[in-house]
Amino acid sequence: MINSPVLVLNQNYEPLNIARVRRALVLVMMGKAETIENGSGVIRTSNETVEIPSVIRLLYLVKRPRHEKRLTRREVFRRDQQTCQYCGKETKNLTLDHVLPRHRGGKHVWDNVASACFQCNNRKAGRTPQEAGMKLINKPCAPYSSGYYVSIEYMQRHDGWKKFLPMHRERVAGEV
Repeated sequence: MINSPVLVLNQNYEPLNIARVRRALVLVMMGKAETIENGSGVIRTSNETVEIPSVIRLLYLVKRPRHEKRLTRREVFRRDQQTCQYCGKETKNLTLDHVLPRHRGGKHVWDNVASACFQCNNRKAGRTPQEAGMKLINKPCAPYSSGYYVSIEYMQRHDGWKKFLPMHRERVAGEV
């Protein structure tokens, strides 16, 4: 239990980090953080019983620089939630598709790259989605850079964290 993950929020409720229970309890007991949400269970000491925190918030603001995410295959697949942007199939076997093909002047930028399964990428080939008679589920755009990313594995195991991690990127449906 002492090694369970705890979501650490900045003073403005922005996610900063995932710490372990031990570190979170030290921050709370030193008066540097407050418990926002308790997890499951307690830790008993010789003097008291302490509830295990699930989410804590720092009492001071930590300034973090905003870095733009690099355009990589992994980040594109993460942005598109491991889903083909043409047929909607969720799979780990994805390819990158340039909405406006590079040989026709398309750039390798966030707004022109989408995840596609092999079948859809082959069907589209070197054409635009309109020419191929295909429609994008979501318009590609640069992801919001919050400075911190909480992995899907943590999100699936800790439903209580979702209210502190709003969707940072609005997905716009429609054609490109």
